[in-house]
Amino acid sequence: MNRKLDNSIFWPSIVLVVLFTFLLVIFRESAAPVLAGMMSGINNSLGWAFEFLTIGLFIILLWLMFGRFGRVKLGSADDQPEFSRFSWGGMLFCASMGTSIMYWSIVEPLYYYTGPPFGIKANSKEAADVALSYGLFHWGISAWALYALPAVVIAYSFFVRKDASLKISTSCRGALGKHADGLLGKIIDILVIWSMVGGLGTSLGLGVPMVSAVIGDIFGIEPSIGLSIIIIIIWTAIFSSSAYLGLYSGIKKLSDWNVYMALGIAVFVILVGPTLFILSYFTNSMGIMLDNFMRMSLYTDPIYKSGFPQTWTIFYWAWFAATAPFIGLFVARISKGRTIRELIANVLLWGSVGSWLYFAVFGGYTLNLELTGELPLTKILSEQGGPAVIVAVLNSLPLAPVVLIFFLILGFIFLSTSLDSATYVIASIATAELRSNEEPARWHRLLWGVVLSAMAIGLTIVGGLEVVQTSSVLVSVPIIVIYVLLCVSLIKWLKHDEKNLVYVEK
Repeated sequence: MNRKLDNSIFWPSIVLVVLFTFLLVIFRESAAPVLAGMMSGINNSLGWAFEFLTIGLFIILLWLMFGRFGRVKLGSADDQPEFSRFSWGGMLFCASMGTSIMYWSIVEPLYYYTGPPFGIKANSKEAADVALSYGLFHWGISAWALYALPAVVIAYSFFVRKDASLKISTSCRGALGKHADGLLGKIIDILVIWSMVGGLGTSLGLGVPMVSAVIGDIFGIEPSIGLSIIIIIIWTAIFSSSAYLGLYSGIKKLSDWNVYMALGIAVFVILVGPTLFILSYFTNSMGIMLDNFMRMSLYTDPIYKSGFPQTWTIFYWAWFAATAPFIGLFVARISKGRTIRELIANVLLWGSVGSWLYFAVFGGYTLNLELTGELPLTKILSEQGGPAVIVAVLNSLPLAPVVLIFFLILGFIFLSTSLDSATYVIASIATAELRSNEEPARWHRLLWGVVLSAMAIGLTIVGGLEVVQTSSVLVSVPIIVIYVLLCVSLIKWLKHDEKNLVYVEK
């Protein structure tokens, strides 16, 4: 198995992760404001670029989906999909979302209610009217367009052109030529690995405090660093086992369980909560979002300078763009035998509908608690933070002790499905050659799980996870260029290969 290791990517990536973690431990207090200032500068200076990138990708995806290339099969004529549509959709959704959707679907509408866009008065009926619509926008089609484009290009490279490498650099070869195999290509792949490390920091930065708060409420203990470390160790055991078992025996089954549990708790809240309000509020919010889609997509607020689009929309687009190569690599790997149209439609559909379901149910339920005065959630948010809001919301449901335990288990599984996909993809990038029916070595997948876990524990002890999260967003600047390279590569390849492509008649 050692011969399959790509030493020019594996060792620099390991050194970068360990060295950067070590430096953060030593210089965390001075590094945090510097990185925060850089991120603020990016959001304010390049906000327009991220917004044009996102809406531009959506337009390109529509062209691919409804044009003649939409029927192109991602594979040979006799290649069939490896997974059922349910398992396929479940894996692509769970790998992308993690605990983020559990956290933000409850907390985010409260932020928009107390700090709304477009000059709307805070805590007003108008603010409540748009609070859920912005959550639907941020976690809807635009976000998933950022994930879908890399997935299409990588899948085309891997399954149609038969490139024996599951790497972003290889997928840029149509634009970069021989440079994709040189130093520039190595830098691209190492950047992608670091973006995944930053994504881990973001997921853990949200997931650990949330799960810690739920455990504290169940067992009557105070959240602590020790508890956080135990949580990370449990997560590591789950996702490392899943990644070790592989794509078919581990990741697929864990994602299936995740989807069933996520749907189960959502249906429960709809049935026991204010059902009519949840359904009506979602319908109204969807209408507001669709009516203002272009305004939300290109909103930079240069006159009033409220900072809303920079704090939320542009940050989200930068964060999603930074993690998109990882998601694209994983989604591409599980999409053998699909068509380009099928891949794009299902990424946009599964991703958006899954996100909208959670925001509709939990966002609607949370806003109802606040608006009816049943719980002072905005006060809890400002005084105690997001994890306390989540515990308060869960405790307001019937059978609260059971709901808390169910939510806790779901939290462990939800993040594990993201992290096992991440270790699988990192190991794939750091493998020299990987055919469509091959997986990276088991020891390699397990090694990355151990490395990322050790990094997470070290940064949790010193409080450095937020700095890693910020650094991952900084990676999004060169990712803009990578998006352009991916688009150019795909268009050149489609035109060059047009006569030899396998089309599916549907």
